[in-house]
Amino acid sequence: MTTTYAALLRGINVGGSRKVPMADLRTLMEGLGHDGVRSYLQSGQAVFTADHGDEDSLAAELTGAIEKRFGFTVDVIVRDHAYLKSIADNCPFPAAELEGRQLHVTYFSAPVDADRFTEIDRSAYLPEEFRLGDRALYLYVPNGLGRSKLAEQLSRPRLNKGVIATSRNWNTVVKLVEMTGE
Repeated sequence: MTTTYAALLRGINVGGSRKVPMADLRTLMEGLGHDGVRSYLQSGQAVFTADHGDEDSLAAELTGAIEKRFGFTVDVIVRDHAYLKSIADNCPFPAAELEGRQLHVTYFSAPVDADRFTEIDRSAYLPEEFRLGDRALYLYVPNGLGRSKLAEQLSRPRLNKGVIATSRNWNTVVKLVEMTGE
């Protein structure tokens, strides 16, 4: 059975380092036996179909292939269409009323619980807010991510210890649902 997935690559093509050209990524993924490989933007997401493996094994396979090809490690999270759609459908914020830059999802490689974030005084950052979902964190930042003090706190290494975490704005969240659903 063939399943459609999105691969989310963390921290590539940012600030001139860790360059992974999307054409090269597509070729690499096709070389791994994946079909229908398409990339979205230059910031590290690709959609593909696979008839073998699961999310974790596909992520590990892609991580290893990227390291071999490009000479550096890239953290990868792989999620299927059903999961991506559920994340969009279960957004606790009024996504339809917001600009894409105001709403973000951080995808985690494993479940995280609320205890991880207890040190954050949520009221100190209002109107910015975050809520947890299934291996995801929804972040509402009315003035955008670049000006967000809450986002700065949430990205601290100790809060993400033991998991891979990579964020996407709402426009990308929606586009990946569309692309994996085609």
